[in-house]
Amino acid sequence: MTNRDFYAENGYFHARGVFEASEVEEMRAAIGRILDDVEGTSNDENHVWQGVAQESVLKGFHNVQYHDAAFTRAAANPRLAEVLTTLIGPNVQLHHTKMLVKPPEQGASFPMHQDYPFFPHERHTMLAASVHLDDTDLDNGCLRVVGGSHKLGPLEATGPSNTLDTPLEDGTPMPAAAGDVLFFNYLTIHGSGVNTSTRTRRNVLFQYRDPEDPPLMRNGVEEHVNWGQGMMVAGRNPLYWQSRPRFELKPS
Repeated sequence: MTNRDFYAENGYFHARGVFEASEVEEMRAAIGRILDDVEGTSNDENHVWQGVAQESVLKGFHNVQYHDAAFTRAAANPRLAEVLTTLIGPNVQLHHTKMLVKPPEQGASFPMHQDYPFFPHERHTMLAASVHLDDTDLDNGCLRVVGGSHKLGPLEATGPSNTLDTPLEDGTPMPAAAGDVLFFNYLTIHGSGVNTSTRTRRNVLFQYRDPEDPPLMRNGVEEHVNWGQGMMVAGRNPLYWQSRPRFELKPS
């Protein structure tokens, strides 16, 4: 079975050793700088999902490529792009990025969910590339996925965090090494447990799509639009002239 066939059947694919040790260390250092910059400011918030124990901690920030160039290089890494073109097709577009840090002994869990409700698209080519910056296992809250669940299509979610009733234990644990990337479709049910270990768990999440996969509109508006969204990491954008962003400057 090819990697593409495995992904099509299961809704995820674990690629090992995509990033070299030096690249992983570069991203770890960049995350450290981001956290240092916000410490003691109003931007230093706990991003634990609603419904998760509030004494737990999750550090999460979007648009990491605008914080540090290490993530710009990572998002367009040739080895990463090679896998992306296998899973999505020859044209691959970056949708958005974020970092997730589960600190030792109190790193928050993620209830089981689909990413679909946050940024729905017509053809469902959207996938996440979860770049592991630390070795992960059950003790420090590794990702869990429900293989084949993407075939169920969009599911009825509940609450402001769009969670599902699926128990975390229904997900297959996906332990990974630093430098590995877990790819999963945005319809694939996934989540992760609490970090109860003495080790930090750091991930960077890059979301990609086929540029010809149109977003679904809600009341005529595309949700989850990010600053600078649309960078091509492989191939070309056949719809550039129809879909390019148009900005309106307003006086402050």
